[in-house]
Amino acid sequence: MNLQSNDFEIFGIEPRFEVDRLALDARWKDLQREAHPDRFATADAQAQRQAMQWSVRINEAYQRLKDPLKRAAYLCELHGAPIQAENNTAMPAAFLMQQMQWREDLDEASGLADLERMADDVAAARRGMLQGLQTTADELRDWPGLARQVRALMFVERFARDVESRIELLGQ
Repeated sequence: MNLQSNDFEIFGIEPRFEVDRLALDARWKDLQREAHPDRFATADAQAQRQAMQWSVRINEAYQRLKDPLKRAAYLCELHGAPIQAENNTAMPAAFLMQQMQWREDLDEASGLADLERMADDVAAARRGMLQGLQTTADELRDWPGLARQVRALMFVERFARDVESRIELLGQ
């Protein structure tokens, strides 16, 4: 294996948004068994260092590939359409209006039932957006479009964390 290989190459899978999570998990375990530094405890220093580098690289790739948002962002990067979330926050007006409405609803939420209903709504929106990512990546292969969708989903996930934080505060 080559440390410079992309994550999909390391795992021996096609570079697609949709991945078989069970197969990915199984391959990760196999790769970790092969490269685990303990297997090289009696080897020379160079072999130990390489095993450690491989173990770290395998884990980094696995963390990216198992998370749908990170995987989509990685696909964008591989295809020359970086996310640039820090520099590019332009969103369609309808999406921004939805975000503003959600924020207002969160501010006005008066109890756990309101917050749980909001969490369900956000989870449903997230599921729909993930399906959109899969279509855009695997069927349309529209990398700039995928980058826009990833940036939007980042907003949604941040809001979902805010809702969960409010729910946790009420539970204390």
